[in-house]
Amino acid sequence: KKFKARFCARGDQQLQGIDFFETYAPVVQWTTIRLMLILEVLLGLKSKQGDVTAAFLHADIPEDENVYVRMPRGFEEYDNSGHQKVLKLKKTLYGLRQSPRAFWKYMTQKMEECGCKQSEFDPCLFISDKVICIIYVDDILFWAKDDQHIVDLAIQLRGKGVMLEQEDDAAGFLGVTLERHESGLLEMKQTGLIDRVIDALGLEDSNDKFTPSEGAPLVKNADGDPASGHFSYSSVVGMLLYLSGHSRPDIAYAVNCCARYMFCPKSNHEKAIKRIGRYLKLTRDRGLVLNPSADKSKLDCYPDADFAGMYGHEIAADPACAKSRTGFVITFADCPVLWVSKLQTETALSTMEAEIIALAHSCRELFPIMDMTKSLSEALSLPIEGTTMNVSIHEDNAGALVLAEKLPPEYTPRSKYYAVKTHWFREEIHKRGITLVKIDTVEQLGDMFTKGLPKATFEYLRKKLMGW
Repeated sequence: KKFKARFCARGDQQLQGIDFFETYAPVVQWTTIRLMLILEVLLGLKSKQGDVTAAFLHADIPEDENVYVRMPRGFEEYDNSGHQKVLKLKKTLYGLRQSPRAFWKYMTQKMEECGCKQSEFDPCLFISDKVICIIYVDDILFWAKDDQHIVDLAIQLRGKGVMLEQEDDAAGFLGVTLERHESGLLEMKQTGLIDRVIDALGLEDSNDKFTPSEGAPLVKNADGDPASGHFSYSSVVGMLLYLSGHSRPDIAYAVNCCARYMFCPKSNHEKAIKRIGRYLKLTRDRGLVLNPSADKSKLDCYPDADFAGMYGHEIAADPACAKSRTGFVITFADCPVLWVSKLQTETALSTMEAEIIALAHSCRELFPIMDMTKSLSEALSLPIEGTTMNVSIHEDNAGALVLAEKLPPEYTPRSKYYAVKTHWFREEIHKRGITLVKIDTVEQLGDMFTKGLPKATFEYLRKKLMGW
């Protein structure tokens, strides 16, 4: 039997401004990971994963910081006067508040020394002439056209002092299983997390549901029956948020509705979250299928809004009842890259205004993804010029389409007061050569993220979005 021990520092006793200064350390965006997985399938790239052993022991303590720790129990030493000696750290330890940032800066330096340039769009994405890699704390994913290029980079990193353990082909990352089918497509699954959700809810012998939410919106129900407390509501919501944000966009709307009541759940909220569990039980072995189309330069955005969707269901005195919901999905080569479902922070006064708010929100996410896609395509010898990149925004509201597309704008007294918001993304849309397309509501993928849909509509959109 193997026993392990680790010498850790008491970070809870550190004082900001004395023992540490900066603590922020970025992690890779899942948007970047999904983009790279889509490009892997499109171009037949080779992938490997690696792990840095004892990651936080690599970096040096910054010169302007002095950190002292007590000697571990059983190893104490004393001076001639009987006072216990302490250790002055030269390198970071697990437990120090500055350790994550110091390790990220250390890895950035080592990557650049090996010829991997840090991306300006994601601080944890590194690109060289032959290899692209992403870093999530101590986990690393590599992609290249030839396995040997990855091996060569790993040898370089070890030569620089990085204790890197290279593993086989990337089969999973941060709890998401990457299952490669014989046909070449890739499926992102989180079966283990789904099992934990089902077990936490006690639904092993329950009936299945074909959709994750009912048609009516989930309301606060302040005077309703209290929650039974048979399971930890907040814990299950946390697991569902991780699931919906990584491999299951089909439950994003239902999970966001339940998450709004995490700190004061009622019986109807428990019922709603169990419905999600029953749906997951039915679809336990499925995930997000990445089966990209042949068009390597195709980016699509599907923004939608549900205007005041809770009005008439929620208590009229509650301001939230007048809020609209934004929902959108951004796809690359017809594979989902990013999706969002959330209540709008401002109160829209018309359907068109709600759609414009959703359109502006989706553009704020779309433009950086465009820049990231161009950067990765150039690194993989697929140069895409801004004028030839096929980017479309699919909008199903005629008023929002006119207001977003026309230059000069066709403002009316009812729409001129949100001119600043529309001026910004209209200018960007024309500058970047983005096409705005009218789409039928039945084909609007963003509809999945704004309301509960009937079974037939939900399954049709899920097939288009997730491949099953």
